[in-house]
Amino acid sequence: MASSPPLAQNLTVDPATNKNAQSSVTCVYQAHFGGCWRSVTIFWTKNMMNYSLIMSVDSMETDQHQTCKIELKPWHFWSRKGYKSFHVDGYQLDTYWDFRSARFSGSPEPCTDYYVALVSDEEVVLLLGDLNKKAYRKTKSRPALHDAFLFYKKEHVFGRKSFSTRASFDHSKEHAIVVESSTHGPKDPEMWISVDGIVLINIKNLQWKFRGNETITINKQPIQVFWDVYGWLFCDPGSSHGMFIFKPCATEQESDKDDNSSVHGNGSDCSGESMYYSTAGHFKETQFFLFLYAWKIE
Repeated sequence: MASSPPLAQNLTVDPATNKNAQSSVTCVYQAHFGGCWRSVTIFWTKNMMNYSLIMSVDSMETDQHQTCKIELKPWHFWSRKGYKSFHVDGYQLDTYWDFRSARFSGSPEPCTDYYVALVSDEEVVLLLGDLNKKAYRKTKSRPALHDAFLFYKKEHVFGRKSFSTRASFDHSKEHAIVVESSTHGPKDPEMWISVDGIVLINIKNLQWKFRGNETITINKQPIQVFWDVYGWLFCDPGSSHGMFIFKPCATEQESDKDDNSSVHGNGSDCSGESMYYSTAGHFKETQFFLFLYAWKIE
């Protein structure tokens, strides 16, 4: 199995540490403000009463991080639109959101008709959702010189046979990813992984192939898929999960380009040996990871 990226090991919020956990989505972005690239963690979750979002921004000067929490209670319509401010390393950050028309499709993360904007020095350094024009108008801010981008996504999904998520592997179109399984019954256990409705991986005799990996292609982009579903087959129901990792691979053209380019880009606005470079090219080469934790409910 591939190891998790360094940032994955630093997350302290893990919603699936107990049997009463609810579905959740954790997204870690790289956003540029204050002269440096910084990690911004977006944690979406839902329970029986409401949806919530926690935004966490890492400090470059300390090991601490600042957070901003938004709760979307169904009986409080006014809470679906708002504004909050907080400070990181002396920089003021303003968070604007509008979920009044947001649509959800089973995931704690909205799918359409919403925005969440993180603003620093009159620049939108991170923008979530699809209401871009509305977000710029309401925040009275301009687009940032360096676009933020998604570094990795981790999702906990609960279901009986089917587990779905969405992900973009090329910083553009999102793809629907569905993992389906048949682990009970007269037939041998079997698993299917489909992207945009097309089955790309079919594993039969799953009891012998509960761990493995294959490479698929999405829009000419090779994606390596790792899975470990030991818990589905050999643990008590609900006590363990299936683990899936989707990791883009470099194409031949990208490999040739990497051989002829510098490793670290053209410079940094931050002192010391920090990995946070001010050139967008450095982090654009960082590969995106998707982690899917599939919890079976019997």
